[in-house]
Amino acid sequence: MPIYRSALLRFDASTGKAIYEEDALLATQADPTGVQRVVAAGSWSALSAQYAGQGEPITHLPGRIIAPGFVDLHIHYPQTDVIGSPADGLLPWLENYTFPHESRFSDPAYAGDVAKFFVDELLRNGVTTAVTFCTSHPGSVDALMTEAQARRMRIIAGKVLQDRHSPDGVRDETEQSLIDTETLINRWHGKDRLGYAITPRFAPTSTDAQLRGAGELAAKYRDVWIQSHVAENLDEIRWVRELFPAARSYLAVYDDFGLMRERAIYAHCIHFDDHDRALMRDRGTAAAVSPTSNLFLSSGYFDFLKADEAGFQYGLASDVGGGTSFSPFHTMLAAYYVGREGHAKQGQSLKPQALWWQHTAGAAKAAGLDGVVGNLQPGCEADFVVLNPQATPLIARRTSQARNLDELLFAMIVLGDDRLIERTVIA
Repeated sequence: MPIYRSALLRFDASTGKAIYEEDALLATQADPTGVQRVVAAGSWSALSAQYAGQGEPITHLPGRIIAPGFVDLHIHYPQTDVIGSPADGLLPWLENYTFPHESRFSDPAYAGDVAKFFVDELLRNGVTTAVTFCTSHPGSVDALMTEAQARRMRIIAGKVLQDRHSPDGVRDETEQSLIDTETLINRWHGKDRLGYAITPRFAPTSTDAQLRGAGELAAKYRDVWIQSHVAENLDEIRWVRELFPAARSYLAVYDDFGLMRERAIYAHCIHFDDHDRALMRDRGTAAAVSPTSNLFLSSGYFDFLKADEAGFQYGLASDVGGGTSFSPFHTMLAAYYVGREGHAKQGQSLKPQALWWQHTAGAAKAAGLDGVVGNLQPGCEADFVVLNPQATPLIARRTSQARNLDELLFAMIVLGDDRLIERTVIA
């Protein structure tokens, strides 16, 4: 039973409110599958007599903060090498950078090399759970899942479905793409800490037949995830309207094919109306909010206020490579900027505890993993990061002057990057 003594950040699962203790105990123990789970978390004075007097090893981390590992709700592992590529907008970016690069993943050796770097980069930035796009090549899924399984990480990923409006090298064939998807579900879903996501790239690059087949697989395998993109860009929305004239909205296209339910995660969700937001709530579908990507590609602003009013789930996501950083701190700061812009008329902004929640326990809840990851309450899988608030001279100077938890968290959000992550621990 490993025991840690440090400052500890966790969350009340029902309210999302942060719980912070400057001198705390965290105890973990392996379950029958070998996964470490939290068995105790709280103040050192209250718990040390019970847990620290049994001769168990104690890791003392003075001046450090143990916090839940970050959950990234939407990221593209094959786009690791197109991050920071200049483009006029989403569709030109896909045409000029993304599709040509993704065609290289037909080579298993190349896919494996990128997968290793990608997982290293996630862990270096404190991301312990990620919902991930692969490419249209089944081998890209095998490469990522093999790497994640070796690290015992919780990764949810899927082969992209795109049987039209895509260049040679990434376009797949309708029937074979669905056969490959089912084969990959049976190969990887539920193996160790891995999960599979049925993954249409986005509605314009899938025929009705492919979307219908994806919906049938989603109905057959109720515990797998679904992931795609929706309502990110105005040009994209106009294109969807031309391709699916009978659908009420872009989001409704997915609903029409049975692709909206719990464990469905749609990236962006920017250009929604009230009907769309109600549909998200009623289907139990979640949004992956990708603020660095939306700012980089000038796609628009996610409306946090209206999402809260409608009552649908969402969490934060890097969206690398349209997103500009693997760092959750960069993502949280960009979300703060977006929240300020979107809430300007209401005079509201996103609070530090809410930002942190949306990238940990809140994101886990949106993904249907509430109480599993993203938190450090008893029973949770013990994925966590060790934060060093003295990582740089400026962070040390600012955090030492924090008068309360919100100031401490916000200083780390504004000034933090991978240097703040001293260690990432996988359950």
